[in-house]
Amino acid sequence: MKKQGKFSGVTAMAIVIANMIGTGIFTSLGFQLMDIRSGFVIMALWVLGGIVALCGALCYAELGARLPRSGGEYNFLTEIYHPAAGFISGWISATVGFAAPTALAAITFGIYLSSVFPSLDPLWLATILIFSMTLIHASSHKNSGGLQSFFTAAKILLILGFSIAALLSVETIQNVSYMPNSSDLPLLSGGAFAVSLIYVGYAYSGWNAATYLTGEIENPKKTLPRILTIGTGVVMISYILLNYVFLAVAPMDAMSGKIEIGYIAARHAFGEIGAAVMGVTLAMLLISTVSAMLVAAPRVLQVLGEDYSLFRFLGKTNRHQIPSTAIWFQSTMAMIFLWTASFQSILIFSGATMALNSLFAVLGLFILRHKETLQKQTDNNDQCFNLPFFPIPPLIFISVTLWTLVYLAIENPIEIAFSVGVIITGGVGYLLANKYSQKHIHKA
Repeated sequence: MKKQGKFSGVTAMAIVIANMIGTGIFTSLGFQLMDIRSGFVIMALWVLGGIVALCGALCYAELGARLPRSGGEYNFLTEIYHPAAGFISGWISATVGFAAPTALAAITFGIYLSSVFPSLDPLWLATILIFSMTLIHASSHKNSGGLQSFFTAAKILLILGFSIAALLSVETIQNVSYMPNSSDLPLLSGGAFAVSLIYVGYAYSGWNAATYLTGEIENPKKTLPRILTIGTGVVMISYILLNYVFLAVAPMDAMSGKIEIGYIAARHAFGEIGAAVMGVTLAMLLISTVSAMLVAAPRVLQVLGEDYSLFRFLGKTNRHQIPSTAIWFQSTMAMIFLWTASFQSILIFSGATMALNSLFAVLGLFILRHKETLQKQTDNNDQCFNLPFFPIPPLIFISVTLWTLVYLAIENPIEIAFSVGVIITGGVGYLLANKYSQKHIHKA
């Protein structure tokens, strides 16, 4: 039975799935096809991205079980490294990690809906979506969790329905080979593949969402590993299926460089009327993505407000124990991105910055295990989840993430420069917060 003021394991899993299935899967294939025209390489991207996400989820499951407090990387890096590292991580999560993807998901919602109804402005549609979701999630756990579970279940069912209907409706399956050949090797080892992994990594981002509200999940030490791994596994299967469907029903040329991939695929499978129906349907799917981000992200701001009196206003909760001030603050940040930046630059920039954030969290698992070995783990820690096959999962995650970031720095140095800029401003913010705040309010 679900405790009052807590999210159930099912709701937390819904938040993970909804955070992941959103903008990336319905937009990034178009960017990948600009440089890669091999079915095998495209599918390899999504399989590798899923494996990396599963490795990350396993690492975060152990981190979250051993450090069971809301806040995600903010909590992990504070406890493992230093409060400054945690503050910078929280700053990244607040300004880039969630606000930017929330804006991207909302504008994708607007683009899909305006493809069907050209008279509607996608920017205003996105604005209305963010505002309405904020009103709901700033109210209570009952309203917030119920909405999230409903939309996530609908999203999975609609993805399955779309995939089956598209494959049955299309007159001719596209001639795409999924078997490797000699020309694929240069693609697999080249910069285009590494940079495309940033798009894929962005699509998979959100596998860590449940760790942002660990303190509001029932029995997190037991349920968090299952929430993260099952949620990520469901999304991986959905992504492989969707990309196969997109490549099967629509020509690569028609999708290359385009954002509204789902709408294009639906038009080739169902015709204009069917595409209009699917355009509206796919837009509806993105509601749960925006919704999930507005649940998880403010919990980072909340714990930051609990720890630094300068930001105490962010830690305030309403009578239902919902961090309503942090939710409205996060919503405002998303609106700023929505109205000021371009789609592709936000996607690459936010993907790279979030990858850096997760990289240091996973590295911290080695440090945490070493510290606990020296301290002769307590009985409580012995009961925590230990990820299987250690250290293989974290090494896979770290290696692939570093590889993509190196190539991204070479191919897109401006986005990396902005990421470094966010880290620097976070460091300055910590110095100011430490100087003008009283002692930490929260004791871990």
